[in-house]
Amino acid sequence: MAYNFLPCDRNQSYLLPPSLVDWLPQDHLAWFVLDAVKQIDLSEFYKKYRSDGVGNSAFNPSIMVGLLIYSYCTGERSSRKIEKHCQTDVAYKVVTANQYPDHSTISRFRKDNQSHLKKLFLEILRLCAEAGLVKLGKVSLDGTKIKANASLSANRTLKHLEQEIDKMLSEAAAKDAEEDKAFGIDKRGDEMPEDLRNRESRINRLKACKERLEQEKAEAEKQQQDKIDNRKAKEESSGKKPRGRKPKLPEEAGNKEAKANVTDPDSRIMKTRKGFVQGLNAQAVTTEEQIIVAEDVTQQENDKQQLHPMLEQTESNRKTVGIKEKTGVALADAGYCSEDNFTKSPAGDVELLVAVQKDYKQRKAIEAQPPPEEPIPEGLSSTELMERKLLTERGRELYKIRGQTIEPVFGQIKDVRGFDRFMQRGVDACRGEWSLICATHNLLKLWRSGKVCWN
Repeated sequence: MAYNFLPCDRNQSYLLPPSLVDWLPQDHLAWFVLDAVKQIDLSEFYKKYRSDGVGNSAFNPSIMVGLLIYSYCTGERSSRKIEKHCQTDVAYKVVTANQYPDHSTISRFRKDNQSHLKKLFLEILRLCAEAGLVKLGKVSLDGTKIKANASLSANRTLKHLEQEIDKMLSEAAAKDAEEDKAFGIDKRGDEMPEDLRNRESRINRLKACKERLEQEKAEAEKQQQDKIDNRKAKEESSGKKPRGRKPKLPEEAGNKEAKANVTDPDSRIMKTRKGFVQGLNAQAVTTEEQIIVAEDVTQQENDKQQLHPMLEQTESNRKTVGIKEKTGVALADAGYCSEDNFTKSPAGDVELLVAVQKDYKQRKAIEAQPPPEEPIPEGLSSTELMERKLLTERGRELYKIRGQTIEPVFGQIKDVRGFDRFMQRGVDACRGEWSLICATHNLLKLWRSGKVCWN
């Protein structure tokens, strides 16, 4: 009995050179990414390379940009794992034209081009706008806490930092004395030991943490001194002793339990629904079609200070990309609620619709109260006016849109693509990483829309 199987000869050579075009179906994401890269202005990436042909050969920036975009689209951010994919994954072979950049090259390219990743976000946003996916009638903004590449247990108080710095400096001095005795004062001896080089790097991070805590302490003492001076001036002008508890002394105003992280001094302890994390606050502004039109990363634990900066960035990006339609209404949750935010005019004359209490309380209030029909009372504060606007029929319908736009975007990024922790350290590096994440989110939306508009 003879079996009728297809031949299987792993030693057979190709009769003709293989074509990468035959390796993947034409509607595969890898081909779409390569087509998108051709539409992007990469001139800033090329400026770092010599144009006279001198020196060792480098990987073409278009290949490296395409590799980063494709890997981030598929949820892979580890440079070592990307290197492995380039050797074993057909789609990665297509993106790199069958070349094999190692993890050091990938990591170095990403690090050296952090400042250009924001431009990459704008370029992809432009492609989405040209395809008609960007409609700014109603936008939603929110922030989400992303874990830093650091542990909560690596936080130290100012007192602990001072003790650790003194200990490391004394150890370094003892090591210097030991080497001077062994090699002589004017002789170097050998290369600095690896453990001492690591200590030098660590002490720099410790000093950065100490400097931050000292600055925060100085600011707290200054605020307390101003409070004491104002109280004293009021007492002298009125001739009466002010009511209330006497303010603490300035040196007692600082938070003695304040901590800084020695692994990533730029990260902060942030509260989430699942507890506290060591991380950063990632911001995004999205359209109804869930296209991200503005993004940023901040060290501030709450969102109150981000409302106007994010709307300003939205307006700036709109002009840069060339979107004619202006932003109509900006929807935000209670994290952005403050009297100052409501009294300040937003960029682009955007209408604000911001919740004044937590979402579940806001929904409960909307369900319990009928829409107001009487004229607007006089003397209401900006917050009270906002609360009344939310209770109107129009306010109710508009605010429903917020949860359908911004929340799914964070779910797609953090849960579907697995981006719940930064790979980089330092707020600037994390900003570049978040820009790339948001750019690839938009590119995936463009790919799935089927509304590609290449030049």
